[in-house]
Amino acid sequence: MIGAAQSVGAGNAHANALHKTFNAHAKHGVKSVDHSAWTAILNSHLVRGEDGLNRFKYAKLKKGGLGALQNYLAGLQATDPESLTANEQFAFWVNLYNAKTVEIVTRHYPVASIRDIRLSLNPFSGPWKKKVVRVSGVDLSLDDIEHAILRPVWKDPRIHYAVNCASVGCPNLLATAYSGTKLETMLDAAARAYVNSPRGVRIENGTVTVSSLYDWYAEDFGASVPEILEHIALHAEPVLAKRLRNAARIDGYVYDWMLNGAK
Repeated sequence: MIGAAQSVGAGNAHANALHKTFNAHAKHGVKSVDHSAWTAILNSHLVRGEDGLNRFKYAKLKKGGLGALQNYLAGLQATDPESLTANEQFAFWVNLYNAKTVEIVTRHYPVASIRDIRLSLNPFSGPWKKKVVRVSGVDLSLDDIEHAILRPVWKDPRIHYAVNCASVGCPNLLATAYSGTKLETMLDAAARAYVNSPRGVRIENGTVTVSSLYDWYAEDFGASVPEILEHIALHAEPVLAKRLRNAARIDGYVYDWMLNGAK
């Protein structure tokens, strides 16, 4: 998901090439991808905490079930995303990102944080820069999926509420796979859940503290702090929305990299 935040394109020939390769989709396609295996895994391994955070049973999956996840990932990688409509393709990439992240964490479990996982010689790259999947004959990293495909192709800030980096500070991993037919509803619900949780926004004694997502990817949420606050307010409950719209600034950013594992 992140090491240092990446600007879309930003002179990166590799990112531009991926954007061009995966920018096409079927305009009136009827094909969809079966994500039921991923939903089944989520249903049997996610635990919703009283604090609103969905935690994942990585230890349970490692003991049994990892093969089913790997089979699902193999099926996704055999899919031609260009044959899918824009919504189905969005769901495809988000599910691929999230499922692969869970698979990587599970294989390396136990770890205290996803940032402790090293898949390359770069000590600061975590698991995000290593080529870990192959789609349409192209080797891709998790960063490729998020920063060279999802962000530049869809230009939708709700992407950041959908992709999950296996951390407490991240928006929730949902108990259901993303679906093209329910995409708008699911993205809006994910945004609301995060914005209205302390992980997304906290206002205490007039001090506004928000997730570091709004700092790392500020350009996706607005061209200025007032625009970012307005974006957050759009997904906030009425009382919080009013306080955000009356706020003059963002006072601080926070993010918890502790693994979202369930005991």
